[in-house]
Amino acid sequence: MTKRDEHVSAMLVQKHQLDQSENKLSELDAVLNALQQNQQSNNNALDLALADLDMMLENQSINSQLAEEIDITQELFDLESSVAHTHATPTILPVALLDTLDFNENMNWAQYQQLVQQYALNNYVDLSADPFTTLMSPIQRIELEKRIKDEFTIKNAQCDKYDYLIAGTCGVIGGLIDVFFVGMPGEGKLTKVADSAVDSAVEKFASVCGWQGGKDGGNSTKSAIGYLERNFKVNYDQATTFGKNGTDGAVKNLSPKNHHLKSLGHSPDLVGLFFSILNQFTDTSTFISNGQIITIDTETHELKGGNFIAKIFSGFTNWLGHLFSDMAGSSGASGRGAGIPIPFYNLLLLLDVGEFSQHKQSFATVATQVFEKGYDLRHGVAMAIPVLITELLTRLMWTSKQRFYHKKPWLECIPSTSNPELRRMLLVAHGTLCLIDAGDAALKSGGDMVQFLLRTNLIGWARFGTLALKEVYAWHNTGHIDVDAVDEYLNAELKKLAT
Repeated sequence: MTKRDEHVSAMLVQKHQLDQSENKLSELDAVLNALQQNQQSNNNALDLALADLDMMLENQSINSQLAEEIDITQELFDLESSVAHTHATPTILPVALLDTLDFNENMNWAQYQQLVQQYALNNYVDLSADPFTTLMSPIQRIELEKRIKDEFTIKNAQCDKYDYLIAGTCGVIGGLIDVFFVGMPGEGKLTKVADSAVDSAVEKFASVCGWQGGKDGGNSTKSAIGYLERNFKVNYDQATTFGKNGTDGAVKNLSPKNHHLKSLGHSPDLVGLFFSILNQFTDTSTFISNGQIITIDTETHELKGGNFIAKIFSGFTNWLGHLFSDMAGSSGASGRGAGIPIPFYNLLLLLDVGEFSQHKQSFATVATQVFEKGYDLRHGVAMAIPVLITELLTRLMWTSKQRFYHKKPWLECIPSTSNPELRRMLLVAHGTLCLIDAGDAALKSGGDMVQFLLRTNLIGWARFGTLALKEVYAWHNTGHIDVDAVDEYLNAELKKLAT
């Protein structure tokens, strides 16, 4: 028997005890009523007897004291016999004691379960019964089923024409911002803003790590990068196929322009963190190239720290610091330099399939060339801006419509994606953005796959993909229990109990 079954058994037994207690209270109440009626009847009979006695005394002739005593005694005896005969005490059955569990504070759970089983056996309690049917009243079950249907089931969207119009308009605004202000890597206005923001972030991180600022009026960002490169060295920083800092031919076509992409430890996500710590602990370097994952041995790299946890922390610190040193390009790079990839972008190199462009290159090769032309994390930040604007604008308009058009209270206007109408509006908005983005990329690329991907907003397509999956899931599971909503509700209730 599982813990859940044991808890259910205990609840069923407790429910049976509660029912028996209520029945026993009703039985006691009936007995008390019978006793009260009997007492009242006796009181009435006694009052009647006393009244008869008074009348007899008034009408009794007092000829002699002895005759009086004899007659009164005889009359009282006859009266008492008559009352006793007329008002016989009704029979009241004794009240049986309740069957209880011999529970005490020193008892463990197993012993308590044994008592539960024994009680169920003695009192014919069906422990296999449905707990919801047994423990809840019909009204409670109806209310629970209604609440589950209203709050914890997956619903299909019921959008009106205004919802679709608002969502489409928000998507058009985001798409136009993407076309006119993002564009190609390093060329759009938002990309230049993102580049400056990343440069500033690198300088601030270097300052936190002890960098004192640029000297002699030089490039402060390059100075900060150089400081981080010296202080956060890693063993997986090979940049060429051959040469001093190369892979001895193990990784083909490796160059300073793409080694941040092909080296898995340079990825700013969980994949990069895992391989970075693994490479630092095992003195290896892991690359992804032409659909294959390649691991090579490197020179010994000693992590700081006196124990395993300290070394893990040291590995994480090296990974983070080295990412910041590469985020804005290397210290010796001319121009914009090669940054680090967008999170999970390097997994595209596993797709070594297809034949694209005039040279019949695989998709992995095309993705590498796109990165080499500046499609890095800095450009990803720029691409995220129109996507974020579309997201926030759609949520804001949905909230405004719920509040001022549908007249709902503010608490019901919180823009949560658990709302099916908002989820559908976000899908339409981001779908519109992606259509505009794809149309612009197709027109300006001239059929070249590299140029098409350079002008494609990967962040927008990723967001649209996640929303599409949620919508398909909701459509397929309409009417089923929403596990996430139930978990969210249970977590909130547990927090209330903990406070």
